[in-house]
Amino acid sequence: MDRRRFLRNLLSGTAALAVAPSLLQQALAADPARFAAGLRRHPWMAGWQQVSAEALGPAVARIEGRVPDGFAGTLYRNGPAWFERDGFRYEHWFDGDGMVHGWRFGDGVVTHRGRMVQTPKFMRERAAGRFNTLAAGTTIPDAGPIRNNDDANAANTSVVAIGGRLFALCEAGSAFELDPDQLDTLGPVAWRPDLQALPFSAHPMQDRDGSWWNFGAMAMMGGAGLLVWHIGADAALRGAHMVPMREPGYLHAFAMTDRHLVFVLTPFDHVQAGSFFESLRFAPSRGCQVVVVDKDAPDNVRWFEVDYAMAYHFGDAFERDGEIVVRAVHHTDPDEAISPMREAMQGHAGAATPARLAELRLGLRSGRARWEKVFDGTLEFPLFDARTPGDRGARLYMPVAEGERTAPYFNAVAMVDLQRDVRDVHRYGRDILAEEHVFVPRPGSRDPDDGWLVGTLLDPVQGRSGIAVLDAKRVGDGPLAQAWLPYTFPLGFHGHFAAA
Repeated sequence: MDRRRFLRNLLSGTAALAVAPSLLQQALAADPARFAAGLRRHPWMAGWQQVSAEALGPAVARIEGRVPDGFAGTLYRNGPAWFERDGFRYEHWFDGDGMVHGWRFGDGVVTHRGRMVQTPKFMRERAAGRFNTLAAGTTIPDAGPIRNNDDANAANTSVVAIGGRLFALCEAGSAFELDPDQLDTLGPVAWRPDLQALPFSAHPMQDRDGSWWNFGAMAMMGGAGLLVWHIGADAALRGAHMVPMREPGYLHAFAMTDRHLVFVLTPFDHVQAGSFFESLRFAPSRGCQVVVVDKDAPDNVRWFEVDYAMAYHFGDAFERDGEIVVRAVHHTDPDEAISPMREAMQGHAGAATPARLAELRLGLRSGRARWEKVFDGTLEFPLFDARTPGDRGARLYMPVAEGERTAPYFNAVAMVDLQRDVRDVHRYGRDILAEEHVFVPRPGSRDPDDGWLVGTLLDPVQGRSGIAVLDAKRVGDGPLAQAWLPYTFPLGFHGHFAAA
């Protein structure tokens, strides 16, 4: 690793953040009263309503059906949950401070516990009684200076358990470690002293040997370069390598094959207008740069160029006959992609987010790349069984919009097998909001897709949040079990299941 390169990138990012508060313009925030009025008209907006307390539970959920034998452990979930202070409401979903949830299954009981991540940002603003920190998508009036990205870290996007330790993750900051039982915040993780406060993104991926790969986008700090992390199954750092970038590009997640890491950089221009996302202008007139990194030799990098696409999330990736195939959710509206569910955050209904499932094909011999559309729809958050062999596509599991529904959000979960052109869907109902569904292998089984899906739900009509367990091979049959709480909390983004 080139320490000088690390310092150069870190300093450039810190300088950009230090001057940002002086450039902030008048706040363009949502109005809490307007949101409250919208919630009365549209109960589904409970998905974007602030939590009632910093801690929820522990509470026992009421089970419908039967939790399958062998299904035991905890589904951890993370998402924005604190949106308002002192009459000021964030207008961007990604700004809310993170709350981590633990749904524990065991001995025929399902329990829930939720805790706000006690980041320096959250504690500082709680003491001040107002938002006073640079946010990702909302301009904050009179925001104070920050030393580095962790001073503004909301820890609100994802969560992962590695080596018995639990980490709350966001896009641009350090991982924050939590107690896996009580969910108390232990603090940011540096992994190594010279890597302190460098970004550890929200979508690490586990390799077949149990180790984990992740990245940090230095552009999120105003710098350049792509930091590639490798973390062992014991949660110890194996390596950190900086890949130089040809030009800035936005990325939220990545894809992985048995041999390679694949990063798709969406081109953008920066026009200073307040927060990061307010200043971001995607550039559909330019193509995406694709970086393919050799896991065994991170200095061995291949570059591809492909037509413009904006993808937050990727499904599986595999290699066959000299070609890498990557599945991605391709957003068709660049402006909407910058601020998903913006209307809901502001208290009024809007259209559902359009997206398409697409395949990115990278010719390792030809050096050419192309997108192939699979189908259009309202879909996101694709997951899969990582045990699928590396030379074929996996079945994808994702929330989708299906049939009549009251909210411009997902109300169903689907299994999509692109190899066999098979799609199996369970629709929860017109009023239910369905979130990401995580695949859980059946204990003792090695067959791909032999296991369950576990996903969280919001029933705003009956005022309850819940969780469902389905047979991954029979998604259309519906839940084997559902468990419901006597309260609701806002929708989150991503989760991780830790087996008992």
